[in-house]
Amino acid sequence: MVDLCFLTENVKALALQAGNFLKKERLSFDRSRVEQKAAHDYVSYVDKASERLIVDRLRQLLPEAGFITEEGTGSLEEQEYCWVVDPLDGTSNYIHGHTPYCVSIALRDRREVLLGVVYECGRDELFWACKGGKAYLNGTEIHVSDQRVLDQSFIELGFPYDAERYRAFAVKVVEELYGHVGGLRLMGSAAAEICYVAAGRFEARVEGFIGPWDIAAGYIILKQAGGMMTDFSGDENCFDAAEVFASNGKIHQDLLQVLEKNKKLLEKG
Repeated sequence: MVDLCFLTENVKALALQAGNFLKKERLSFDRSRVEQKAAHDYVSYVDKASERLIVDRLRQLLPEAGFITEEGTGSLEEQEYCWVVDPLDGTSNYIHGHTPYCVSIALRDRREVLLGVVYECGRDELFWACKGGKAYLNGTEIHVSDQRVLDQSFIELGFPYDAERYRAFAVKVVEELYGHVGGLRLMGSAAAEICYVAAGRFEARVEGFIGPWDIAAGYIILKQAGGMMTDFSGDENCFDAAEVFASNGKIHQDLLQVLEKNKKLLEKG
């Protein structure tokens, strides 16, 4: 069994190191060196350099672990442990000089996420949690909000790059929620936004067609803060799910009804 306290402390330091690299590079960022992976989906030389830095250090920290990363470094084979890394979540925000953007690092075994660290660079906020412990922001324990009424809930939405497949669902969900919740926001960084739910700033965050690197660290931070994450059908085994719904747990069932009844619109894509 790995020493989660030791690993968490080292991953926190690494996330800060990578985040400081991102902030430094942003001062002289060259938009001409941005590559397009798919329609409106970008990767920069900074993403790749951040990933190399993180992966090299994690390999030293836990040599037996595999990797799942957004930019494709490493592999997941038959290892007991696996690092799940997003070296720059919120790339479009970063490219345009906008926040939030963050570093997200999680460790999981074959059954569950064991630890998660997210460093949101713009606000200099370090979130972390590990199995059996509490969730923290810059050393202070955090908890989800106590809001139980959907009409008063502040909701974050994510719009994935696959607009053609997601549009009908997104339009219907916005139509049903707009004017019937406390507010809707689009911010552009899943990892950071899940942590905002964990910290009680929002009641929920919804997005489809999302990668495991976007949610793994946020998942355990949210869970240890008292929150809940499922797919759009309510399944809590959602580490590798394409659709992810994070909430404070109190409004989960009410909002899930909206998502579940409209999920068929995704299946038509």
